[in-house]
Amino acid sequence: MSAANPTGPLRHFLQLRDFSEEEILYVIDRARLIKDKFKRYLPHHTLHDRNLAMVFEKASTRTRVSFEAGMYQLGGSVIYLTTEGSQLGRAEPIEDTARVVSRMVDLVMIRTFEQTRIERFAAHSRVPVINGLTNEYHPCQILADILTFVEHRGPIRGRTVAWIGDANNMSYTWLQAAELLGFTLHVSAPAGYRLDPLRVGDQPASILREFDDPLEACKGADLVTTDVWTSMGYESENEARRLAFADWCVDARMMAAANPDALFMHCLPAHRGEEVTGEVIDGPQSVVWDEAENRLHAQKALMEFLLLGRL
Repeated sequence: MSAANPTGPLRHFLQLRDFSEEEILYVIDRARLIKDKFKRYLPHHTLHDRNLAMVFEKASTRTRVSFEAGMYQLGGSVIYLTTEGSQLGRAEPIEDTARVVSRMVDLVMIRTFEQTRIERFAAHSRVPVINGLTNEYHPCQILADILTFVEHRGPIRGRTVAWIGDANNMSYTWLQAAELLGFTLHVSAPAGYRLDPLRVGDQPASILREFDDPLEACKGADLVTTDVWTSMGYESENEARRLAFADWCVDARMMAAANPDALFMHCLPAHRGEEVTGEVIDGPQSVVWDEAENRLHAQKALMEFLLLGRL
């Protein structure tokens, strides 16, 4: 048993596959309950007197607001740390930071660069560590996306999700979700930006199908989703990526190729006219604002589960 979670062993959430299908679905169901109480102004203070340390080595709007507001809404408190305002920016080994910070708080969320960095922190932490984003994975966003799909269309098992764009932390996390939750992922990206076969492994067509043509990838999809063409840290590639992805802008034609009731999602911030047209992101099939809000509720359920287990 850990000091953070008296109900069971220490758990981290560094990538989606750290949880089983059953655990992911529990968190989604719990998030729906917590959201319902939030909408009815009913207090939900299950983490009263608990403390969350948020470590930001990459800046963010949605990650900070959703975790900070969420922890306060659960009755806890938050400590905000950045590289510039802590010893992390002064060459202290991350293992030492983990040893110290985890003796003072109940939970740590980190938004950083390489996945190995958050893994090193977690290996020396006495409390649960949550991946707020790394170069390789973005599991909290996918939790929110799945919650949003379930709210609007029911279970995601057996459905088809079309990812249009870069092989980035979102696409690799969607692939983990497809493996765990039993849906098919269609992926389309231009040459040079496709999924790495070494990371993907040998996937059956029931889990992953890759397409040269983004329009073909959208056919039969229940959800079409994308991201900015240039992720944080790759700004020097802006112009090259704009040229390479010119035909990968999600537009009305792609949404028309999907199922009639298909949803559109984007983790935001969005660049209208680049990865998606304004007609789509601001149109009737778009659920991006529900998706953005659901970071709050999914992460509240996640933090509660990591600290208290099933309730």
